[in-house]
Amino acid sequence: MRFGVVFPQTEIGTDPGAVRAFAQAAEDLGFDHVLVYDHVLGARPRGGEWLGYTSEDMFHEIFVLLGYLAAVTTRLELATGILILPQRQTALVAKQAAEIDVLSKGRLRLGIGVGWNNVEYEALGERFEERGRKVEEQIAVLRELWTKPLVHFTGRYHRIVDAGLNPLPVQRPIPIWMGGESEPVMRRIARIADGWILGGTLRSPHARHPQVPGGFAAMVEQLRRYQRAVGRPEHAVGLERRVAYSAGPAKWASTAEEWRALGGTHLSLGTMNAGIGAPDGHIEAMRVFRDALPRPGEG
Repeated sequence: MRFGVVFPQTEIGTDPGAVRAFAQAAEDLGFDHVLVYDHVLGARPRGGEWLGYTSEDMFHEIFVLLGYLAAVTTRLELATGILILPQRQTALVAKQAAEIDVLSKGRLRLGIGVGWNNVEYEALGERFEERGRKVEEQIAVLRELWTKPLVHFTGRYHRIVDAGLNPLPVQRPIPIWMGGESEPVMRRIARIADGWILGGTLRSPHARHPQVPGGFAAMVEQLRRYQRAVGRPEHAVGLERRVAYSAGPAKWASTAEEWRALGGTHLSLGTMNAGIGAPDGHIEAMRVFRDALPRPGEG
């Protein structure tokens, strides 16, 4: 199982030196990957509506950030967790992702999802209600653009006529993982994704879908059933889960043990919302986690 850290978007601040220090510390401490959250615009809550992150939460732009991280690290896998794909132009995402992959020498893992924030979709000029239908075609277009110098594609949302990317990415194609826990999303993951990125808890209290009885074990088995139904082997879809630093060493150990037993391939430490005040505190939290468990990258 590979161990990673969640980039503390809302708490790292704007000092480039702190961003660099966090990424280099993760690499030096032996972590395998850094997982970066995506958020373009924050909105002010309206009439009690839950918007998750708001305009008061700071987010570095995800592709620009990954380009910087590619330059200041040499080994760390760079993962988006998750990029809201349907609110973006597909060809532009393909170009940006390919460039990150080139600059990092093949270290990008693109985690994508359909999102829940209609405010961002509206502001970016995309249709929130079509995001589920659109995302499957987007994935097909991404893989075409990443593997062929010239692409001819006509679909419901895209038309590309003898056009392509240059340079192509190192990975052909770049791995596409997906987030989300609803039944339609899980069936989509079973059919076409390279991996599944779950949250640290089964679902947020604001989720639109009920919890699955039986916890993570039941959810993983549900995914595996969907895979078997479409003829995909278990190893075709990786599994990533997060654990909160605030949960403490006993929970870190039990989560790692449980996730490994379920076939989990990746486990990421989240240090946000743990009362850590400064960037150095997040680095120290990584060190404490590393010392409390078998060294990340081992086992």
